[in-house]
Amino acid sequence: MLNRRVALVTAVASLVLALAACDSDTEAKSGAADGPSVIAPGLPGEANSTLSAEEAADRRAEDDTPNSADVAYARKMIEHHAQALEMTRLVPDRARSGDVKRLALRISASQQPEIETMRGWLKTHGKSETADTHTHDTMPGMATAAQLEKLRAADGKAFDDLFLTLMIAHHEGAITMATDVKAQGNNLLIEEMADDVVAQQTSEINRMRRML
Repeated sequence: MLNRRVALVTAVASLVLALAACDSDTEAKSGAADGPSVIAPGLPGEANSTLSAEEAADRRAEDDTPNSADVAYARKMIEHHAQALEMTRLVPDRARSGDVKRLALRISASQQPEIETMRGWLKTHGKSETADTHTHDTMPGMATAAQLEKLRAADGKAFDDLFLTLMIAHHEGAITMATDVKAQGNNLLIEEMADDVVAQQTSEINRMRRML
């Protein structure tokens, strides 16, 4: 009788331990699968929701419809890039530094294709290139008419220094715009272009500061 009771207690204890191990393993796997959570902002008046990393990626993949921030960014950046190209066109006849000349070529070679890409993107989504309510004064980093006139009148080292100073400010403005649309936009291609602007123009700012 005693032996049967000991055997029964042993069997029950083994079953409890096995169930506990299964629960622990399930929880570990669930935690590993879930990954980090993502807070998704709710609509006005609604609470935020918590999504898994996979749910957030799926939601983004399902809907990257451009919003007003995406469209405004493309329109403004076309004009922003256009002014940079206007400045680089002055370089061959006025700059003294070979480094400044090479930098200008690099800027024009990268920003002209970006303008064409953004124009194509706007056309694809049925948006005009310009908005009636927009002026370039609302964009950070844009040189004023007086600054551009001063640049046109400069020559040699004076031109080099002014060009670099204005272009640093211009690039910093572009980075500000790109950072804003990454936070406010919804379209994947616009986000990728904004990432490129941040990476490339940050590198060029560092180069120009060394040149000054």
